[in-house]
Amino acid sequence: MEAEESTLDKIRNRPRFKMLTHLTKEEYAENLKKYLENHKDEFRGNINKEVATITVFAEDDNYWKPCLSLRTEKDEGVTVVRGVFGPSSAVWTFFMFMYFLFSILWMTFFTMHYVESQISSDEFPWALNASFAMIIGIAATYAAARFGQYKAKNEMTKLRRFAEESTLKFEK
Repeated sequence: MEAEESTLDKIRNRPRFKMLTHLTKEEYAENLKKYLENHKDEFRGNINKEVATITVFAEDDNYWKPCLSLRTEKDEGVTVVRGVFGPSSAVWTFFMFMYFLFSILWMTFFTMHYVESQISSDEFPWALNASFAMIIGIAATYAAARFGQYKAKNEMTKLRRFAEESTLKFEK
């Protein structure tokens, strides 16, 4: 027996979901605009027929402010709505850059230490300490990301509710 996963389960459990609807892109965008207008004290957004970006109105903005990005496309006569929950693309790019930077520097410093120990040189005595500092940098980046996710938990819950209430009633 195979268990089926509904779109509602996908919205609740994953940062991405996909939904098929009978509405056109324009009709779907208009319905989103109406829903946003009715909830303008809670949500902000930018909606057009291709892409919609929804954020939660909050008095204090933190760096990990989540948003819901909805993209609509036509596929074989059906409108496909793809949704992604997460921070803004600028924040996401910054954190990926930090992971990349610290990882490359860790590999560089550790390689310098390893090569130095293999050839019995004493030219870079600081390389091992620098590699440990890069590991601390990776851990600090991870901790900052987890802290941001924790602070944005309530906003993420509201965005999931927005996705469920504004989108699921049009599912095919």
